[in-house]
Amino acid sequence: MTVLQRVFALTSARLATGILVLIVLLAIFGPLLAPQNPLATSVQTLAGPSGAHWLGTDNLGRDVFSRLLQGSQISVLGSLEVALMALVVGTIPGILSVYVGRVAEWLTLRLADTLVALPFLLFAVAVTALLGNGISQAMLVTGVLVSPLFYRVARAATLSVARSQYVEAAQISGASLGWIVRRHVWVKVLPPIAVALAHTVGVGFIIVSSLSFLGIGVQPPTPTWGGLLASDLGFLSYQPWAPFVPAVLIMLTVWACNMLADAIRDVSGEAGRALVGTRKVRADQTVAGGAS
Repeated sequence: MTVLQRVFALTSARLATGILVLIVLLAIFGPLLAPQNPLATSVQTLAGPSGAHWLGTDNLGRDVFSRLLQGSQISVLGSLEVALMALVVGTIPGILSVYVGRVAEWLTLRLADTLVALPFLLFAVAVTALLGNGISQAMLVTGVLVSPLFYRVARAATLSVARSQYVEAAQISGASLGWIVRRHVWVKVLPPIAVALAHTVGVGFIIVSSLSFLGIGVQPPTPTWGGLLASDLGFLSYQPWAPFVPAVLIMLTVWACNMLADAIRDVSGEAGRALVGTRKVRADQTVAGGAS
């Protein structure tokens, strides 16, 4: 049974995957399924749920359900943008830092420490003020600031492989760095990177929701889940139930990402222990055969 099959054998992983698939489908097809124009205003302000407006209307008379469907796209794409940027910026330097020499290693470590020290939310606000109020600029910068997580995970996994005997034998035999990384290092790095990626998607979702809640990165009246939550909180005395739906969607998405990350971590840990046991048995067999 492969690691992927073991992951989906867990009930928690299947549940988390099902929730995330629904969220992704909502982001893809939600704007097409919106029953009304999410930007159209009407005189029916702060109306309750009805057949025409399933989740009621906001303070400008806009259909909340349509805005919720439309806003799912920006929220999901923004979180994926953060995770993919952090993956690329952090993983590759983390692997190469083990092989490129002491000077480059020291520089990358100091750069990672510097990025960790920066408050990414405050830095994203500063970048949007300099480059314009756009979600892409904020997410790209946030991805770079989150990348030390991938750097440290990739570096730690690579260090555990770089000093192994089979990697040293490959280096002595003249194998190239690219071949060693593809054949030996990447197999060891991939499971913790998958855990970090699932976790970072949830972190990215929180960041997107936080920025849009503050009105940063998204030009009004473009709908987002964080923006809907912020506007609903301003009219709690009229619609005390209104913030419930966007808040639950945000929490469900983040919870599913963390639950999937935990499932991958548990299964990859079991697979790693099994692999170590298999190699130990083979090594003992080799020693016994040589002794006989």
